[in-house]
Amino acid sequence: MIKKFTKYIKDSITELKKVIWPTRKEVIKKTGQVLFISIFVAFFLGVVDFALTKILEKFVG
Repeated sequence: MIKKFTKYIKDSITELKKVIWPTRKEVIKKTGQVLFISIFVAFFLGVVDFALTKILEKFVG
């Protein structure tokens, strides 16, 4: 059991050394993109929800 765990840890470290980590500049750029898209989608869905609510209110009451 201990041998399997030790092998798992060693293999994990070996695999982590193969990872190409993003630069700080790339992380900042991608984070900005995610925030922009999230805000845009939230705004878009808010507008659609508001419009559909107003349309439904005209039909219902």
